[in-house]
Amino acid sequence: MVFLKKIVRIIDTLSKYSGLSARWLAWLLVLVGAYDTIARHFFNAPTIWAYETMTMAGGALYALGWSYVYLKDSHVRVDLFYRLLSDRKKAFMDVISSLIFFFPLMIVLVWVSTKWAIRAWRINEIMISTYWYPPAGPFRTAVALGAFLLLLQGIARFIRDLYYVIRGEPFD
Repeated sequence: MVFLKKIVRIIDTLSKYSGLSARWLAWLLVLVGAYDTIARHFFNAPTIWAYETMTMAGGALYALGWSYVYLKDSHVRVDLFYRLLSDRKKAFMDVISSLIFFFPLMIVLVWVSTKWAIRAWRINEIMISTYWYPPAGPFRTAVALGAFLLLLQGIARFIRDLYYVIRGEPFD
C-alpha cells in the first residue's frame, strides 16, 4: 500500500508541475496577442507568425493543463444527480464512469496523439495555416504529453476512488 501511495503522489506531483509550467504559456498568449494587435492597429504592420504562435501556445496550455485540472477536480461535470449522492456513491460512480468512458477514450487519445507526434517529427511536418510554416512536432508532442499525463492522473484518481469504495475511507 505504501508503494501505491508513493506512485499516486508522484503522479499528483507530475500533474501539479505540468499545470504550473503550462500557465506560463498564458503569458506568451497575452504578449504575442498584444504585440500583434499593436503592430496591426497602430503601425499597420500585422505579423504572419502571431496567429499560429497563439494557436500552438493555447493548445499546449490546454493540453498540459488537463491533468492539473483533473487533479484539482475542476473539470466540467454534467451533474444531474451526482451532487445528491454520498461520497462513497460518488466514488463508485467515478469508478464505473472511468472504466466505461474515461480509460477507453484516454487510451485512444494517447495512442493517436503519440502516433501524430512521432509522425510530425519523422516527416518534419509543418503547420500551414499561415505563411510562417512553423514545425508541428513540438505542438503535437505537447498534446501527446498532456494526454499521457491526464491518463496517469486518471489512474491515480481511479485508485483513490476504488480504495474509498472498498474501504469507506480516503486513500490519502
